[in-house]
Amino acid sequence: MHAVPTHAASPERLPFYRQLYFQVVVAIVAGVLLGHFEPQYAEQFKPLGDAFIKLVKMIIAPVIFLTIVTGIAGMTHLRTVGRVFLKAMAYFLFFSTLALVVGMVVAHVVQPGAGMNINPADLDQAAVKGYVAKSHELTLTGFAMDIIPKTLVSPFVGDNILQVLFVAVLFGISLAMVGDAGKPVLNFLEALTAPVFKLVGILMKAAPLGAFGAIAFTIGKFGLGSLVNLAWLVGSFYITSLLFVVVVLGFVARLCGFSVLKLARYLKAELLLVLGTSSSESALPSLMQKMERAGCGKSVVGLVVPTGYSFNLDGTNIYMTLAALFIAQATNTHLTLGHEIALLLVAMLSSKGAAGVTGAGFITLAATLAVVPEVPVAGMALILGVDRFMSECRSLTNFMGNAVATVVVSRWENELDYSKLNAALDGEPVQALPAEAAVAKA
Repeated sequence: MHAVPTHAASPERLPFYRQLYFQVVVAIVAGVLLGHFEPQYAEQFKPLGDAFIKLVKMIIAPVIFLTIVTGIAGMTHLRTVGRVFLKAMAYFLFFSTLALVVGMVVAHVVQPGAGMNINPADLDQAAVKGYVAKSHELTLTGFAMDIIPKTLVSPFVGDNILQVLFVAVLFGISLAMVGDAGKPVLNFLEALTAPVFKLVGILMKAAPLGAFGAIAFTIGKFGLGSLVNLAWLVGSFYITSLLFVVVVLGFVARLCGFSVLKLARYLKAELLLVLGTSSSESALPSLMQKMERAGCGKSVVGLVVPTGYSFNLDGTNIYMTLAALFIAQATNTHLTLGHEIALLLVAMLSSKGAAGVTGAGFITLAATLAVVPEVPVAGMALILGVDRFMSECRSLTNFMGNAVATVVVSRWENELDYSKLNAALDGEPVQALPAEAAVAKA
């Protein structure tokens, strides 16, 4: 089936007030105003944000499964699957470690906690008790074992992305190996992709409501005033994350022949959605769809994006080392070079164990500090009030990191159509995906 241009594939053609990014911006502004002026009333809108995220999570498993299975089954050489996975993991390991180092360097240069002179004994340890309890459940072995589902269908009724990825890869390989006998199944799955993509589009129409509810609750409950006391820490984190995306990821993007700023513009609706909901998962189905539309190989998108959501958490990693050293500085805890290296190594492991856990950044920080006893875990109470605001930046940075990784790995695999990529990033009309074309034709 030949892809044909459609208005659905070119949201830029719509009037500005019908574009998702504009609607989400209006919703975020309205949520901030309501949360600031009517905080108690604003807190009641939390279910809107929660409901939208649940709606998106409902469709994530089918999107990942269909994208990966149809992508792998269409490959001529199955060795490509392992090669793509290894290249993606090498990329993730390097840049997630670099993000940890960047957070540590910035903490030393900026010294956000210096001069606070906090006595750990005076802090409310009960406030972080629940997070510490959850952190004890995060072990590397447990994480690896949890990737294997109980049954073949159980990933579709759970919320573990890696289980869906695991089953999809195995099923895709099996489908490719049976050859012509599997064609009816492959044709069915390819046909099923069209209504699933259509469902994603329908659910995205509720994005402004979800963003409004989530941001109204955040501002109403925590208040903008809570940012004042720790503005230096929050500001340092936001600026560091921005520089990481623009400078580090921008340099990588430039080497691969595209602009990270243009990529951000192309994904503006998804970025605003992540900002409003503080969850990068809320934009996962749309990200996979847009990256494939921008010329990235279907099989690469299917493997890199879901895996990156668990292993390529650049924003979370910057946060972990920056926050850990902030607590040490605020409590006048002296850390030797050995302590900091141990902190870095533990953070590398614990960040993988917390993949897919709600509030992963804060829980992972608790897990890291529990293993490095020199930094008082009670110090986490210092940042509890502003963690929600930092969560938004973590999610945005994680999201951009995975978008860049998808393009880079696609290029490494010679699965990148530069004509489609340039058209998408320049805001020109792009061809619809086969599934979208089928929906439009219907």
